[in-house]
This record gives sequence, structure tokens and C-alpha cells, in this order.
Amino acid sequence: MKSKSALLDGLAERSDDAGPRRWGWLAAGVWLFYLAQPFEQIVNQSHGIARVVGLAALLLFAASYVGFFGWVRHVGLGSGGLALWQRLAYLGGMLALVLAMLPAAGQQALTCLVYISATAMMALDLRFALGVVAVLLGGVELSMRLVPGWSDDGSYGFAIFLAALAVFGMRRAIQRTTELAATRKDMAELAVQEERNRFARDLHDILGHSLTVITVKAELAGRLIAANPERAAAEVADVEGLARAALADVRAAVAGYRELSLAGELVSARAALKAAEIRPELPTTVDEVPEENRELFAWVVREGVTNVVRHSGAKRCTIRLSATQIEVLDDGKGPTPGGGASGHGLIGLRERADEAGARVQVGKAPGGGFRLAVKVGL
Repeated sequence: MKSKSALLDGLAERSDDAGPRRWGWLAAGVWLFYLAQPFEQIVNQSHGIARVVGLAALLLFAASYVGFFGWVRHVGLGSGGLALWQRLAYLGGMLALVLAMLPAAGQQALTCLVYISATAMMALDLRFALGVVAVLLGGVELSMRLVPGWSDDGSYGFAIFLAALAVFGMRRAIQRTTELAATRKDMAELAVQEERNRFARDLHDILGHSLTVITVKAELAGRLIAANPERAAAEVADVEGLARAALADVRAAVAGYRELSLAGELVSARAALKAAEIRPELPTTVDEVPEENRELFAWVVREGVTNVVRHSGAKRCTIRLSATQIEVLDDGKGPTPGGGASGHGLIGLRERADEAGARVQVGKAPGGGFRLAVKVGL
């Protein structure tokens, strides 16, 4: 985000938008009305070559002022901007035109310094712009006192100051708008990334559990084909049903409407554990769990049982429920050396727990094995 970039760069970034900004040069051109004063002075009070030079300088000055806005749009400032010396050279060219019209316009030529002040506030970084405005103010005040016949009424210096102040306010407004647009863009990108992470997490949890159970049942069916064909056929039918359910879950997750049922996950967990020849000790009711905690606890059951079936080597798995806590324990190998689990499933579970204001605990179960617990209310 460019919090202190020159206003010219901010305008260049905004100039690609369609709409009225395309005609910003026309809005700026309205202020050329005040150049009528030096024009009238040149036409009525000068003659010969001085008049020709004065009129040419005045027309070129007006063209350079209006052309500045077309410059912003078309020169390609958005891809790195113009160098400082180029911007100063542009302003120097405008000042040279003012000096060229002095013999014909006299004191009225100082009106053009107001336009240079406004252009400097737009084209330069603030510290350089203030320096240019200070030089213009000093030059006006000094010339008023040194040039014979020029009257010092303070109007030119005041006009330069007001022009700089007005453009400074516009400059800050455009910078805030540019920063706000950049912030909104960043927030939109973060929201998209967060949604991608959420969907990847849900897909991992959905397919990880389902495919684990399918794999276990398929292996069991393969071992039973010769010894017990009828049971093998039943296991194959279960595999088919699980595959269809997994497909439905994926479709529901894509649609964004999927919610887990704690009771349903306990039923699935019992079937998965039995298929893996692990004795399940599971609660038969979820009535004591508040409705707002059930979906989180359902994810705990899914992730915990998937890990038990995949990694534990356990013979027994126990799930304990209370109103604010759920525990999944087994009598298997226990945590890996070096600490708790850090797989994608547990990372996703921690993220869900954080969103719900809960705490995840992983470690060794009493008597050996692995323990996964989630407690609501930190």
C-alpha cells in the first residue's frame, strides 16, 4: 500500500477506471478562466514581438496545464511513475513560460504561478511540493518589492497559498481513497484465501475419514472372500454405501451447506472401529451436549476416530462426552516422540476450536495410548 506516494501516482492508478475521470482534464480546464487577466494585459498593453511572444507563452502555458492531466492518463505513470527530475523539469518549463510572458503581461503574469503551485502539489511528493510552493511565495513577495510599478496588495501570495491548500486537501482525499481501495482488495484476497483454506480443511476431513473406513473394509472383505463369502459381500456393500456417502458429502461441501451430526458421527465411528477390529466404547446419547457444541464435537469424533483407525494400533477406543468437553482415547502406541500430532486434520480441528472459543489438547492417555480432547470455554 502506498501511503505516502505522490498524488500523481495515485491519479495514474485511478485513471484506468472508466467513467467521468476520463474527462478530468476538462474539469481542470475550467480554471483557465483566470488566465483572462494576463491575456487582456497582453492584448491591450503590449505591441509587436512582445505581444506575439506573450500570447504564444500564455497559450503554451494553458496547454501545459491542461495537458498535465492527459499526461497523467496516457504516459504510463502507473508502471513505476516519472522520475523526480522529469516532474521538476515539467514545472520548470511552465515557469519558463511565465517568465517569457512577463514583458507583455507584466504583473498579471504572476497569476500563472497559482497554476504552477497547484500542479506542484499534485505532481510532487509532499516535501518537494511544499518546497516549490515556498519558492513561488518568496519569489512573488520579493518581486513585488523590487520591480518598479508593481503594487504589493498580497493577493498573488494569498492565491498561491489557497491553491496549494486546496490541492493538498484533494491530494489527501485521493490518497485515502486509494489506500481504502487497496485495503479492500487485500481484505478480499484474504477472504478468498481463508475460504480456500476452509474448503481444503473440510475436504480433507470428509475424505480422510471416509476413505480410511473404505480402505479398512476393503481389506477386511479381501481377507474374508475365501473364508466367509457372505460376510465379504456385506463388507463390499458397505464399501459401496460409504463411497456413495462420501460423494454426497463432497457435493454438499462444495455447495456450502454441509453440517455434521454428532449422533451420526458416533454411529459412523462405531462402524469404522468395528471394521478395523477395534472395540468401541462410545456414548449412546448426546442429550447433555448443548446444540452449539455438537458440530464441533462431531468434527472431534471424526478426526479422532480416523487417527485411531489409521495410526494407533489400538484394540480399544473410548469416547467420553460432557456438556463442555469431549475426549477420544485409545490404548495404542500413543503420541509420537517429540510431542503431539500436527497433521492437517488436527490443524483444521484447532482452527475450528479457535473459532468456537475452545481448546484442543493432544497427548498421552492415562494408562498409555493417545488422548485427543476439546474443551469449550477457555
